[in-house]
Amino acid sequence: QVQLVESGGGLVQPGGSLRLSCAPSGGIFGGGPMGWYRQAPGKQRELVAFLADGNTNYAGSVKGRFTMSRDNAKNTVYLQMNSLKPEDTAVYYCNADIFESHSRRLQNYWGQGTQVTVSS
Repeated sequence: QVQLVESGGGLVQPGGSLRLSCAPSGGIFGGGPMGWYRQAPGKQRELVAFLADGNTNYAGSVKGRFTMSRDNAKNTVYLQMNSLKPEDTAVYYCNADIFESHSRRLQNYWGQGTQVTVSS
C-alpha cells in the first residue's frame, strides 16, 4: 500500500518544540512541490509550509518559528516547530507526490495526519 507516513506529533507546553516527519511508503518522493498543512477543530485546512523548486514559503502565523526541510538521503521531509503556541494546536498533514514502486506512476498523496496539542 502506498502512503505518506507521518510521525512526531504529541502534547507540548507553550514555548516548546516538536519535529514532524513525513516519509513515503511504497515509493519515493516524486520531486514536485510538497507541503505541510494543518486543520484545527471547526476550521478549514490551511497551508503551513510549502517547498517547491528549492524554495520554502510559510504562512505568516508560523514564519520565523517553523522550518520545513527535506533529507533526500532519508527520503523524508520534516517540519521543525519551535516556540509553539496554543493556537498551533491542530492535526498536521503532509502532502506530496509519490512515485509508486509497483505502478511506476506519480500520484499525489496526503498523510494520515498527526495531532499536535500545545497546552499547559
